[in-house]
Amino acid sequence: MPIINLRLKEKLVKSHKIYVEDGITKQIPEILKKMEVGKKYAIITDTIVEKLFGKKLQNALKRKKIKSEIISFKKGEQSKTMATVEKLGEEMIKKGFDRYDAVIALGGGVVGDIGGFLASIYMRGIPYIHIPTTLMAMIDSAIGGKTGVDLKCGKNLMGTIYQPKAVFIDINYLKNLPVKQIQNGLAEVIKYGVIKDKRLFKFLERNIDKILKKDPITLKHVLKRSIKVKVNIVRKDEREQTGLRAILNYGHTYGHALEKLSGYKLLHGFAISIGMVIVNKIAVEKGLMKEKHAQRIKKLLEATGLPVTTMKKVTKKDLLSDKKKEGNYVNIILATKIGKAIIVKAKCK
Repeated sequence: MPIINLRLKEKLVKSHKIYVEDGITKQIPEILKKMEVGKKYAIITDTIVEKLFGKKLQNALKRKKIKSEIISFKKGEQSKTMATVEKLGEEMIKKGFDRYDAVIALGGGVVGDIGGFLASIYMRGIPYIHIPTTLMAMIDSAIGGKTGVDLKCGKNLMGTIYQPKAVFIDINYLKNLPVKQIQNGLAEVIKYGVIKDKRLFKFLERNIDKILKKDPITLKHVLKRSIKVKVNIVRKDEREQTGLRAILNYGHTYGHALEKLSGYKLLHGFAISIGMVIVNKIAVEKGLMKEKHAQRIKKLLEATGLPVTTMKKVTKKDLLSDKKKEGNYVNIILATKIGKAIIVKAKCK
């Protein structure tokens, strides 16, 4: 029997621009006109962002004679399901979207995950643009191409890695963002400092009050520094093949379990904050981290207004619902000091 080898050349890391600028939203229609990403755009967003920014974006696109339709869903992690994606896809079909059109994901992390996932599977994949409107989305979920939805048994268990054509980060969106959402995003910023950038960590220690007051110059520095950390990691390990990208999950194994236990009422960053404290305790007990480093991280989390304790007890069964598990083992990221992290396999059965 003859054997035929189908040799495909696939470039996994697709280059795209990440714009970080005050007021960049006003330039989006002109940039899209030049990029020619799609003939028509499905603006995927949630019901709250639709009211705040959806119509403004649509009108701006219209002025440049760019066709678009707003398709929204109920806000919140509870909407991050296959049922929501299916409903959005059916709405796109009804509105006549085809393979030559594109998606604009306008909103926070949930919108980005759903919008990107929908784009990756709609008619076997159409282009998409990311316009994050929260700090969490700007420094984390909009960078790196991870998309997906939750299942009843765990978070982000269905998804793809699908890079956008461009990411537009407008600091102006943060002006009216509630402080709680700033704190939520800062958990991920602190994570970057702990795992890879001790200078960023020191900057946060010195400027946390300014950041919480949403000082634009300080926020811009934090955004660019955080994005740089993630981009450098993703560039080297887009699909977690070498293990490097896995360090971005510092605090997440326990954090995701806590989110699920709360019925997703606990904000992602708040859960990750507690998760970081838990894994730091483990690292200290194993002699991998000095207590002074654990205390320093905890102090910064507290100064940010993030929780560091929980009444919920995470079981081994809860950990095994994490998508990063391997059989009965789960990968836990432990910081050894501020600026460095390692991967440790933990047996859960």
